[in-house]
Amino acid sequence: MPNHVSLPDSLESLRIMGLPPAAYYISDFITSDEEQMILDRIASAPKPRWKQLTHRRLQTWPSDLVNNKLIDAPLPAWLEEPIVSRLTSLRLGPASESSNIFGHSPHLKPNHVLINEYPAGVGIMPHKDGAAYHPVVCTVSLGASICLDIHKTKDDGTLDQAPAWRILQEPRSLLITTSDLYTGYLHGIADITEDVELSDDTVANWTLLRSGASFQEGRNVRQTRTSLTYRDVMNVSKLGSKLGMFRKK
Repeated sequence: MPNHVSLPDSLESLRIMGLPPAAYYISDFITSDEEQMILDRIASAPKPRWKQLTHRRLQTWPSDLVNNKLIDAPLPAWLEEPIVSRLTSLRLGPASESSNIFGHSPHLKPNHVLINEYPAGVGIMPHKDGAAYHPVVCTVSLGASICLDIHKTKDDGTLDQAPAWRILQEPRSLLITTSDLYTGYLHGIADITEDVELSDDTVANWTLLRSGASFQEGRNVRQTRTSLTYRDVMNVSKLGSKLGMFRKK
C-alpha cells in the first residue's frame, strides 16, 4: 500500500473517457496511513454526529443544510488536511493556464463533507445531488471498492433502470464529477453484495485503476466502504459565526 502520493500536473490525463464531460479518477489520492487516520476519526466521532438510516448511516460536516444553506463554520482539521489542500492543487489543464477544480466555485474550495458508510449489500437509489452545490463533486473512497452506476433518464422523464456506465471506485481513490455529468445524469449504488462482470468493456475507468488485475475474475466482493463527498455549498449563512461569538462571551 502506498505511503506517499504523487499528484498529476493536470487532470486531463486522468479524464474518464467515454463519459459525458467530465469525470476524473485518481486511484491513489491518499495513503494507507491517511486512510486509517480518517477512518479512526470517523469511528470516534460523538454518537449524535451519526444519522441512522434504514440500512446505513452518515455524518454531515460541519452541519446539515437548512433550506439549501450552510451555516458558516470550518471543517474539522482531519477533514481539511490532507484532502482539501490536495483538491485545490488539482488543475484541469496545464498549470500555467488553467484554474484548479474549485477555481470557479463561490468559496474556491469545498466547505461541506458528507460521510456515508455502506455495509456490504447496501447502496443508494439513483439520484441527483441538487442545486445547493457548485457542480463539482469530489468523492474519496475508504475501506473497500464499489461500483457507482450512472443512469440516464428516458424521453418521458422516467429513470432508465439499466446503468449507462459504471465507475469502479477503489479504496484511497478520488472520483471527480463535474458539469453535464453532475447536472444531467443520476448516480446510485446497487443493493448487492458483489459487483460482477467487471472488465475493460463494462467499467468506464478500467484503464485508470490502481490494479485492474485485482478484478481479473470480473468480481468485487463488497465489504464496508466509507465515502467522503466534498462539495462547495453555494449559499452560506453567517449565523454560525455570530452564534460562535456569543458562545465565547
